[in-house]
Amino acid sequence: MTDLPPWQAPGGGAAATPWEHPAPAPGSAGAGAPQAGWAPPPKPGLVPLRPLGFGTLFGATFQVLRRNPRPTFGAALLLVGLVQLISVGLVFGATFWGLDRELRATAEDSEAIQIGNGALLIVSTLVAVALSLVASALLQGLIVLEVSRATLGEKLRMRELFQRGRGRWGALIGWTVLLSLALVAAFVALIAVITLLVAVGQEAGLVAAVILGIGGGLGLLVLAIWIGIKTALVPTAIVLERLPVRASIARSWRLTAGRFWRTFGILALITVIVQAASSAVATPFTLAAALGIGLLNPAQDETTALVAVGVLYVVTIIVSVVVGAIGAVLLSAATALVYVDARMRDEGLDLDLQRFVEERAAGREGPDPYHERAALVPGSPSSSFSPPVTGTVA
Repeated sequence: MTDLPPWQAPGGGAAATPWEHPAPAPGSAGAGAPQAGWAPPPKPGLVPLRPLGFGTLFGATFQVLRRNPRPTFGAALLLVGLVQLISVGLVFGATFWGLDRELRATAEDSEAIQIGNGALLIVSTLVAVALSLVASALLQGLIVLEVSRATLGEKLRMRELFQRGRGRWGALIGWTVLLSLALVAAFVALIAVITLLVAVGQEAGLVAAVILGIGGGLGLLVLAIWIGIKTALVPTAIVLERLPVRASIARSWRLTAGRFWRTFGILALITVIVQAASSAVATPFTLAAALGIGLLNPAQDETTALVAVGVLYVVTIIVSVVVGAIGAVLLSAATALVYVDARMRDEGLDLDLQRFVEERAAGREGPDPYHERAALVPGSPSSSFSPPVTGTVA
């Protein structure tokens, strides 16, 4: 006889969930008493413990920022701000230092200094990109952990979230770097083929280069979106189920099967909202600063013009940091909620979460509900991981 999951009754019907109260049989002791009937599923925290509709998922994504702002928006603002500050410092420092060297160089050393300045600028840019990838991975892991605990009604501090994710940050950063390198390698390969066709110099080669550039660019964009959606749950599996990178990729592939457009829709909608909000916030500052600079005469008041340009640049950076932090939190939260919803629908995670909440209310510490089924996933650790809950219950 095939074993049925605990949320499915024999015969193909659905078993009564803990929040459904079946009517007593005729003639029983409680047959004449008034019945409560169906009760809504419990909601100990961020979302009700049932499969999430699109509206619930979308609304909960924005509630993550409001519910526990310090380890969400605070962490995002800190990480994005530091990366932006260091990146600007590295790139501008390398640029100005290189220009200063070039202006003071002799004619014999000018060419060598130009090559060195170019190499220095490339290295500083690569360092800035690497810092951005690391910060993005850390932030996504923090938000995933926050959403997972918020679903259970817990509020953890940033230090507690970092402790809960210990041992997984390296794998998370490695996955982020690996995915970025794969996309860059595909883009570089396309550019190399187009350059080779152009170098041939014949008319057929130029036509082929144009066709390949348009078709290949669109195809690469579609491929990147498809792979991005299919692997969107990899960071969540790495952090919550503590799976290796390879097993996390397979896990994400299975959980997104049949949910591509749903996942794409929620992530695309949030991206559009963030971009629209960014434009709405930044446009007034840009127009006002541009109008003010246009009214100035740099030939007569060069200092004022430079100060206005500097203020415009600083305001632009501040706006981009704030909006970028909000967008990063929303996208990471939406991805984590998509993961929770997928496991609720496929594996009955909602029942595991409810059981955990009930045991916690009774004073018993149960296993981590997000990790207790991980032993069933190929490549996962055999032992269950259940760090102590140190956060407050909201």
